[in-house]
Amino acid sequence: MKLQSVRSAVRQTAANFFREVKGEWKAFLAVTAGVTIQAMAVVLFVLPNRFPDLGVSGIAVLSNYVFGISPAWVILISNALLMAWAWKELSPRFVLWTAWAVVLFSLLLKAFEFVPVPLIGDKFMAAMVSGVIRGLGAGIVFRVGGSTGGLDIPGMALRKRYGIEMGQFSIYINLGILVLSFFVIGLEAAIYGAVGLYVFGIVLDNTTRAFDRRKQALIITNIPDEVSAYINLTLRRGVTRLDGIGGYSKQPRPVLITLLEPRQAISLKRFLAENDPNAFMSMTDAAEVLGKGFKSWKSL
Repeated sequence: MKLQSVRSAVRQTAANFFREVKGEWKAFLAVTAGVTIQAMAVVLFVLPNRFPDLGVSGIAVLSNYVFGISPAWVILISNALLMAWAWKELSPRFVLWTAWAVVLFSLLLKAFEFVPVPLIGDKFMAAMVSGVIRGLGAGIVFRVGGSTGGLDIPGMALRKRYGIEMGQFSIYINLGILVLSFFVIGLEAAIYGAVGLYVFGIVLDNTTRAFDRRKQALIITNIPDEVSAYINLTLRRGVTRLDGIGGYSKQPRPVLITLLEPRQAISLKRFLAENDPNAFMSMTDAAEVLGKGFKSWKSL
């Protein structure tokens, strides 16, 4: 009975995954590309230079340095245990995309072991390039609501159940891993690795922000109907019209609010400059926009 239950669960999970891929093929391509980039960075820069790493990947790298165990097996087994623990706490979508990322990452690490790797003599350059490439790959994955597993799994589960911040959780765990790395690989390699991880964090943050960055425009104009039509029909964006009152004149003032991509914001500025030079417009950065035409709610 237990074997049949396991087979049934595996078949159901596979069916859900293929259904998810069919409905979100762009997310599938993004996760696949991002994970591939990260695996290449680990094989080309981290392992040959004996740099430390963070999270489950950090434990896997240390296991490779000390015991010669392939990082692929440590990552796969550790993430399987973590996902089994957090299965009831996290959304099925998050678990499915994380499972795909973990399996693919482990397979690629194993496959790349048989590929000749050129050793870069300049360790500082290797650390910098590693951080840039891995940050870009992780940003692509996180952009579509995916995860590369590891500490993301218990971090998400603990935040959902107990309200523990992922940042605090990650700091304590990763600090312990870096301390262990110091005793295994020495001070010099630990410093180079820390530089690469710092660059990784910067690139990751900027990558995710760059994908989500939008412009929020607040417009007061004498031709609100024409401006609304331009935003709807030419820029193909939604616009909300509010009824305002001038603080000094006490006259009705229609107020338009819209969210645009940066290039569309430039087009709107040109339209207002040509058609209503007396218009007032305030433009601010919107860090994240969720909804139709922008980031999907499914990515959460």
